Amino acid sequence: MQLFNKIFNIVGISITVAVSAVSVSAQYRLPASHAHQHENLIANQRPVGIDVNSAKLNSYLKDITQREALIDDEMFSYNWDSQSVNPYVGVEIPMTRDIDVTGYVAPVKGVVTSNYGYRPRFGRMHRGIDLNLNVGDTVVSAFDGVVRLTKFERRGYGYYVVVRHDNGLETVYGHLSAFLVKPNQRVSAGQPIALGGNTGRSTGPHLHFETRFLGLAVNPAALIDFENYVTHKDVFTFDKTAYEKSQKYGPVKKGRKAKASKSSKKRKSKASASAKTKKKTKKSGRRS
Repeated sequence: MQLFNKIFNIVGISITVAVSAVSVSAQYRLPASHAHQHENLIANQRPVGIDVNSAKLNSYLKDITQREALIDDEMFSYNWDSQSVNPYVGVEIPMTRDIDVTGYVAPVKGVVTSNYGYRPRFGRMHRGIDLNLNVGDTVVSAFDGVVRLTKFERRGYGYYVVVRHDNGLETVYGHLSAFLVKPNQRVSAGQPIALGGNTGRSTGPHLHFETRFLGLAVNPAALIDFENYVTHKDVFTFDKTAYEKSQKYGPVKKGRKAKASKSSKKRKSKASASAKTKKKTKKSGRRS
């Protein structure tokens, strides 16, 4: 009888434990309507080992890339209808900018006849490079882009074309004899855009070629090896500080000119005085 009671008690305890386990599992089971959400939550959990700061940095860099793309798009369409060679007046110039110059094609394969820089003879800046050609020679676009201007300027560029390029540059082609393109026309690098000429302020047939970044005329020789008809590098880095330093050339200041002219006058007056005394001594010698 005692043995029977012991067995009964053991069986009772087991049944109680089993029932309790079932009730506990039923108590913590998710409702059927939440099962799908639970699966999605598990699937979207961040894997162990990913640094939260790293994830934030990647997100920030992605935002920067998107903002830069937006800026590039705005700069490409900025003041498109302007009739000026520099439509970017008032735009804030970045300190540095990498410009992709791959795909360059020489506008003409002529030798350089005049470099970029200040011209003492004319007392003004020459903001491009002159390349030799014959009237009627084909001039092609240096990069892919869209024609912004085809215009005539009697006392300057003559007939000229301005192309705004996909890389952010604008190029200017001056002293032409005829246009082969129209404004708003997309052109590819190497596509004919005009015929060479001798129009405007020109002393002979040549192509005046400019490279501009946000309206600033950058020395084309900084980008291009004109002897070999290629760019120096695939990427040209515009540096605002270096550009501003390169603009510090020109005529001597008026103050220095005035001092120089005074000193030269003094030297001339001394020379003339000494010459007069020599003449007097010669005359006195003859008289004696």
